[in-house]
Amino acid sequence: MKIVQIRHSRGVRAAVVESRDQLRLVDFDGGTYALAQAAIAAGVPLAELIGRHRSHELLDYKQVIDRQQLLPPITHPDPARCLVSGTGLTHLGSASTRAEMHAQVSAKASEQTDSMRMFQLGLEGASPGPASPAPSPSGSTRAMATSSSRRRHHCRYRHSPRMPAKNPSWSGSTSMPLTAPWRVGFAIGNEFSDHVTERANYLWLAHSKLRACSYGPELLIGDLPAHLEGESRIVRDGEVVWRKPFLTGEENMAHSIANLEHHHFKYPQFRRPGDLHVHYFGTATLSFADGVKTRDGDRFEIELPSLGRALRNPLRFAEAPGSVAVAGVL
Repeated sequence: MKIVQIRHSRGVRAAVVESRDQLRLVDFDGGTYALAQAAIAAGVPLAELIGRHRSHELLDYKQVIDRQQLLPPITHPDPARCLVSGTGLTHLGSASTRAEMHAQVSAKASEQTDSMRMFQLGLEGASPGPASPAPSPSGSTRAMATSSSRRRHHCRYRHSPRMPAKNPSWSGSTSMPLTAPWRVGFAIGNEFSDHVTERANYLWLAHSKLRACSYGPELLIGDLPAHLEGESRIVRDGEVVWRKPFLTGEENMAHSIANLEHHHFKYPQFRRPGDLHVHYFGTATLSFADGVKTRDGDRFEIELPSLGRALRNPLRFAEAPGSVAVAGVL
């Protein structure tokens, strides 16, 4: 089952994707987050609860998009309670880059970069058991949900000579009730990053992630296929200026989903009841690696058919804020 979340005349509502052209409204106040919390409290699968509340109201999918009613597929009623984070060095990459990676992994330890040592740790412990998790991946915390963008909404980036790149990714949404984390579903993600800043000094990785990002438009409820194939594109003035296929899913990753989830939620500050977590699981492809320099007005497109419609976001450069001064002590 795939669902979306929309702005309806009766408030935020979830809707089931019936077909490429039609949505069926779910008659339940509060949208996807409220449905997830209710399913956890009742001890029933989310898909079953959604099925109980399917309405007779059908919506035209294209009209919902054109009227900009489409929201991220899950949101928290209080944006400050939604944490956006991610993990890196999780994917094996394409066949050609994989061979190069393995050659580097086989090099002497003294010749390996920190990144390759991290990647090797993942490969060596890729299938952890519940009592013995594999090594931790690289990770980052972006911000609260105010940094995420809706489908077709702009990814804003401060104007500077540093050109951002898009990372095709996929994300998992997790709801935190009083007991333990519960996985809600999976969606396409654009883990928008400033790789020029990161390349200047890898210690600026955290700074490179403090950018707008996007996920959706659809949320897959249920098991994720182990092998996923997609394509990432940049469209400029109606023409595709860069495109690249990518592989993802556990068959193409150096870490299991369970291991990535463990290393996120092992920290007690990430287990606060009531919070919503949107976590990016990484990617095998990014435009920056191919020397692409983005421009104002470019449109990012990430297509992963198993997770529904493509995610599309235009890029808009924003003026740099200049020096930000703290007013003083109150």
